[in-house]
Amino acid sequence: MALGLNQAGFESTAFFEWNMQACQALRHNRPAWHIVNSDVRHVDFTEFQGVDLVAGGPPCQPFSMGGKARGYDDTRDMFPQAVRAVREIQPSAFLFENVRGLMRPGFSNYVEFIRLQLTYPDFPVSQNVDWETNLHRLQAHHSSERRTDGLTYQVSIHQADAADYGVPQRRHRVFFIGFRSDLAVGWSFPKPTHSQDALIRAQFVDGSYCDQHGIPPLEPSPRLMKRVERVRNPDFLDTILPWRTVRDAFRDLPDPRTQKDIPNHVYQPGARTYPGHTGSLLDEPSKALKAGDHGVPGGENMLRYPNGKVRYFTVRESARIQTFPDDFIFPGSWTESMRQLGNAVPVELARVVASSIAAKIPHFQTEKA
Repeated sequence: MALGLNQAGFESTAFFEWNMQACQALRHNRPAWHIVNSDVRHVDFTEFQGVDLVAGGPPCQPFSMGGKARGYDDTRDMFPQAVRAVREIQPSAFLFENVRGLMRPGFSNYVEFIRLQLTYPDFPVSQNVDWETNLHRLQAHHSSERRTDGLTYQVSIHQADAADYGVPQRRHRVFFIGFRSDLAVGWSFPKPTHSQDALIRAQFVDGSYCDQHGIPPLEPSPRLMKRVERVRNPDFLDTILPWRTVRDAFRDLPDPRTQKDIPNHVYQPGARTYPGHTGSLLDEPSKALKAGDHGVPGGENMLRYPNGKVRYFTVRESARIQTFPDDFIFPGSWTESMRQLGNAVPVELARVVASSIAAKIPHFQTEKA
């Protein structure tokens, strides 16, 4: 997220991160950044009033498909701190990211609670009653004539697949984005720039994908045949780019077993397949990387070759999948580096979303975020 914001033109004022190893990685790569290793619950945000943008990723584990999904009962739920940061800083805009699991029906009321708190961040949420009672209070406030009093934001919630924005990975995420109401900006979520249909056409219709990589023509699987026929129209999707694949991301990387000079590009032995643990295909976007190494449920951190053989992604390959620049070095172990990468926002997706926000913030280029 931080790298994407920076690429979008935002200049950072401070970063707050509780994990020491993650802070070490950031400091190693961006020594000029003000990185604070701290529990965000203990941060006084009032000193940052005047910045344009508050951004962050509240921990996803309370809402993740792969976790216990305790949501609002999970002590790792930091959405209350995101609301507090907005209330104390009063930025022009905010950007918060989380997992698609947050949008499950079981969390719908809590999502509405988050949305209304971000809409009215200075509304006095009572600590003496449960969140559902506070939700009813906020809903009543939202329906009243007093709703425009005080600090308010125009808040929208959007789901996005990173592959639709040039990331070589199927990574579904949810974004909470808000602009301070007094700015009266008109904003919409960026339109997709890449598509699966365009990739299918490049791979199986005009052959441009195979030509670019110098590989023999690919044969579509039976499940793709109808889509192949649909995209044969020469005018189909002429303004959108193909999804980027694992092969695209690794195009100039040698096999990690044959080299020792590229940082973080180290072969890890031991990968194997079993039912449901099959790895990512070379000629598709990868599965969503997980914050783990050997035991992630679907083999998301493995590459599966066309012949069925598999191996683990190297840290450098995983960084490519997450669209980190090659000069970003992960100084920790493979396990710790994969944890950081699995928890990261794809840099390119963050850049695209942040750029759309920056375009609507008055004078943002001369201020700090």
